[in-house]
Amino acid sequence: LIELRNSRAMDEARPTSGSQAHGLVPLFPPGLQAIYGECRRLYPDQANPLQVTAIVKYWLGGPDPLDYISMYRNVGCPSQDIQEHWHYVSFGLSDLYGDNRVHEFTGTGGPSEVGETAPPTWPAELMQGLSRYVFQSENTFCSGDHVSWHSPLDNSESRIQHMLLTEDPQMQPVQTPFGTVSFLQIVGVCTEELQAAQQWNGQGILELMRGVRIAGGPWLITDMRRGETIFDIDPHLQQERVDQGIEAEGSNLSGVSAKCVWDDLSRPPEDEEDSRSICIASQPRRLSDKDTEQIRETLRKGLEFNTKPALPPISGPRQNHDRPQSRKDSLESESSSAIVPHELVRTRQLESVHLKFNQESGTLLSLCLRGRLLHGRHFTFKSINGDTAITFVSSGVEGAFATEEHPYAAHGPWLQILLTEEFVEQMLSDIQELNTHEESKLPKEYSWPEKKLKISVLPDSVFDNPLQ
Repeated sequence: LIELRNSRAMDEARPTSGSQAHGLVPLFPPGLQAIYGECRRLYPDQANPLQVTAIVKYWLGGPDPLDYISMYRNVGCPSQDIQEHWHYVSFGLSDLYGDNRVHEFTGTGGPSEVGETAPPTWPAELMQGLSRYVFQSENTFCSGDHVSWHSPLDNSESRIQHMLLTEDPQMQPVQTPFGTVSFLQIVGVCTEELQAAQQWNGQGILELMRGVRIAGGPWLITDMRRGETIFDIDPHLQQERVDQGIEAEGSNLSGVSAKCVWDDLSRPPEDEEDSRSICIASQPRRLSDKDTEQIRETLRKGLEFNTKPALPPISGPRQNHDRPQSRKDSLESESSSAIVPHELVRTRQLESVHLKFNQESGTLLSLCLRGRLLHGRHFTFKSINGDTAITFVSSGVEGAFATEEHPYAAHGPWLQILLTEEFVEQMLSDIQELNTHEESKLPKEYSWPEKKLKISVLPDSVFDNPLQ
């Protein structure tokens, strides 16, 4: 379930439910009943909250995956200086019915929270948008994840244009006949806060926001009128904490969807017999299902890390098929061993490569190098325009098919690049201008001839219109 808390002054009388709660009949869907039970525990006097419902349910062909979104009036907590607000709780990311009409298997879900005199409808629209992403991508949300939205969440002129996810401060996980349902809260953040979460981790930034009342306070209430970031409020202290966190812990983000491509400069592109070039305008061979699943796991697990990062060999089945309780910083595959054998796709060593990124992806190169590789980890850019993927690995990552002897290796359209610590330090110095997060003149070219590596940062139009 996902949920959101929205802040605004509420000076009118609390609406009454209009009737007393009635007992639930046995035919009431058990997943829905379990979530309603937790809502009744938290809001015993709001048996019939205002509710947004999908007119045509997703399982009947409708566009909105969430069956219902309930809106509860939360009184806050005066002793903790937490203001009154609206609390939005969604129903539909978890299995409500248990008959496979939507979910083939049960995963965790969570709710969202937001408040006003009358509840605004933008949170419901936002939550439906996020749920569509979950259903279409088959990814799941976890506490600490971030969502780059690039637009005011309420379609206003607000600086709150992105989201972080965390555990709800009041709602407890519930057991249903189909598994455990957890409640995740959406927290609206500014661009600078999102970038800090990417460079460090979402939980660290959320903890800083809990200590600043106007940024959300202990319950992380989203106030779309907020005009200051946590760095505007306390520029030196907050930035110092983020820098210390990055230095000590690195970044928890191990992959992003991006606008990127790569070219093999080792052979001329007209070599059709065994072309190693993955060009923007060409049709790359598709990733195998297992490679795709490995990269998806990187993005899905990207906000957790393990003390021993590892890339298991991409050939051969996993020895342990038990799903771990916590996400690990690896490219582990959840796919079965029955997938097409990997020996049918040859791993190739490349002599020279050219990487191309749009500006937003280019600004994450510093995160990749400083926050990941210098801490012995890996980082993946997965193209949003196709199957191309670029994974940077450090010498400490086990199981990679790129090695110090052959630092550039490709498996279909999946490229791995192994960088030594010394080369990472050199690259960080050379691409320092990309760290500003400000619009700059493009294209930008960076080249290391002795390493046979070239990086270009190009306008979005190059990736949006690849045939031009």
